[in-house]
Amino acid sequence: MQESRRNFAKKTALVAAGAAAVAGTSVLAATGKSSVQGDENNGVIVGSSTKKEILYKKTATWEEFYKSAK
Repeated sequence: MQESRRNFAKKTALVAAGAAAVAGTSVLAATGKSSVQGDENNGVIVGSSTKKEILYKKTATWEEFYKSAK
Protein backbone atom coordinates (compact mmCIF):
# COMPACT_ATOMS: atom_id res chain seq x y z
CA MET A 1 0.00 0.00 0.00
CA GLN A 2 2.75 2.45 1.01
CA GLU A 3 4.80 1.63 -2.10
CA SER A 4 1.90 2.30 -4.45
CA ARG A 5 1.34 5.70 -2.80
CA ARG A 6 4.99 6.59 -3.37
CA ASN A 7 4.82 5.55 -7.01
CA PHE A 8 1.64 7.55 -7.47
CA ALA A 9 3.26 10.62 -5.90
CA LYS A 10 6.34 10.27 -8.11
CA LYS A 11 4.29 9.92 -11.27
CA THR A 12 2.08 12.85 -10.31
CA ALA A 13 5.11 15.05 -9.65
CA LEU A 14 6.66 14.13 -13.01
CA VAL A 15 3.44 14.85 -14.88
CA ALA A 16 3.00 18.18 -13.07
CA ALA A 17 6.60 19.21 -13.84
CA GLY A 18 6.19 18.30 -17.49
CA ALA A 19 2.93 20.22 -17.73
CA ALA A 20 4.53 23.28 -16.12
CA ALA A 21 7.40 23.18 -18.61
CA VAL A 22 5.01 22.94 -21.55
CA ALA A 23 2.86 25.76 -20.16
CA GLY A 24 5.90 27.99 -19.65
CA THR A 25 7.12 27.37 -23.16
CA SER A 26 3.72 28.11 -24.67
CA VAL A 27 3.43 31.35 -22.70
CA LEU A 28 6.82 32.49 -24.01
CA ALA A 29 5.80 31.58 -27.54
CA ALA A 30 2.46 33.39 -27.20
CA THR A 31 3.99 36.62 -25.90
CA GLY A 32 6.82 36.55 -28.42
CA LYS A 33 9.37 37.12 -25.68
CA SER A 34 12.45 34.99 -25.46
CA SER A 35 14.42 33.98 -22.42
CA VAL A 36 17.61 34.78 -24.35
CA GLN A 37 18.95 38.30 -23.81
CA GLY A 38 19.50 40.52 -26.79
CA ASP A 39 22.70 42.30 -27.72
CA GLU A 40 21.36 45.77 -27.02
CA ASN A 41 22.30 45.76 -23.32
CA ASN A 42 25.31 43.39 -23.37
CA GLY A 43 23.95 41.55 -20.33
CA VAL A 44 23.90 44.67 -18.15
CA ILE A 45 20.77 45.01 -16.07
CA VAL A 46 19.65 48.62 -15.91
CA GLY A 47 17.68 49.59 -12.84
CA SER A 48 16.03 52.68 -11.48
CA SER A 49 17.78 52.89 -8.13
CA THR A 50 18.51 56.35 -6.76
CA LYS A 51 21.38 55.09 -4.61
CA LYS A 52 24.92 56.07 -5.55
CA GLU A 53 27.07 53.02 -6.19
CA ILE A 54 30.49 53.28 -4.60
CA LEU A 55 32.91 50.80 -6.10
CA TYR A 56 36.15 52.28 -4.88
CA LYS A 57 37.10 54.22 -1.80
CA LYS A 58 40.57 55.73 -1.78
CA THR A 59 42.48 54.30 1.17
CA ALA A 60 46.12 53.74 2.04
CA THR A 61 45.71 50.01 1.53
CA TRP A 62 44.39 50.48 -2.02
CA GLU A 63 47.15 52.95 -2.84
CA GLU A 64 49.72 50.43 -1.68
CA PHE A 65 48.09 47.72 -3.77
CA TYR A 66 48.02 49.86 -6.93
CA LYS A 67 51.65 50.90 -6.50
CA SER A 68 52.75 47.28 -6.15
CA ALA A 69 50.60 46.17 -9.09
CA LYS A 70 52.33 48.52 -11.56
